[in-house]
Amino acid sequence: MNRRSFLKSIGFAAPIILFFGKIPKLLWGGKWEHSNKKFWTDKKFIQNTVDMSGYKKGIIKARIDDNWQEFKIRKASDAFAKWNVEQRLKFLDRIKSGKMPGWGGPHSGAVATYGLGRLDSKFTLNNAIKGIGLAPRDENIDKAINKLKETYESPMPEKMDVLKSFYENPDFFDWRKQTSLELYSRPEFETHTFLNVMDNPVATIVFVDIPSFELRTIVRIVHPEDESALPSEKKLLEFVNLAHEYMHGKFSRVFPLLLFYVVEEFDNTPGSKLGIRTVPERPGEKTR
Repeated sequence: MNRRSFLKSIGFAAPIILFFGKIPKLLWGGKWEHSNKKFWTDKKFIQNTVDMSGYKKGIIKARIDDNWQEFKIRKASDAFAKWNVEQRLKFLDRIKSGKMPGWGGPHSGAVATYGLGRLDSKFTLNNAIKGIGLAPRDENIDKAINKLKETYESPMPEKMDVLKSFYENPDFFDWRKQTSLELYSRPEFETHTFLNVMDNPVATIVFVDIPSFELRTIVRIVHPEDESALPSEKKLLEFVNLAHEYMHGKFSRVFPLLLFYVVEEFDNTPGSKLGIRTVPERPGEKTR
């Protein structure tokens, strides 16, 4: 495959993956791919286990294990941010050069959740590899959306240069957040991740790389028609869906947003940090 063909194939990859991702539902999905709780009303859901009323003060409240708790939203470490943008730039460079990118790094996060689960398992603990993205700062979201819209029809190499321009400015992003999309859950088929975070909105994200980081987060899941979401969350939902289509082509629907608010960070790098908490600093050290 030459470079031009490879770049063209990138644009078709996700719709194909999404189609094959639907096959279990089409062939044998049914009554077991749900929980004993109902979350949908007229094809819409509202997550009521997270309280964002303290967002402007940097506070998030969540009902975890049936108890409401308050957390400080924290910025990930400078080391995490540096690793993240450097690896994303390398990822884009590999694609531009016609090379297949690896599965590790900041784009592929192992998201672990627990609490509710589905009828098809006795376990509520779940782990899923998800495409993880960055969140522009609140004041930069409109700028990012407009840039993607302006260049939506551009050739793929030019699109990757647009994304690189974002990553080359780490201050463009809000390092208190990580983003993803809930691609597969619908009223007729619900994923373990969806059910867990609707009922018990806590998750860890582990990135397979050296260095290896772990983020411990409170998860917001926002339906496209959720009018109770914060203005910044609604804009991020638009941005993340647009960024997804920007690289993979148009989809038939707008997907719910998975928004991970960082509470703690650990450095799990083998041989050096071995799981030391880096955000907030350990007891006795300066807090962020």
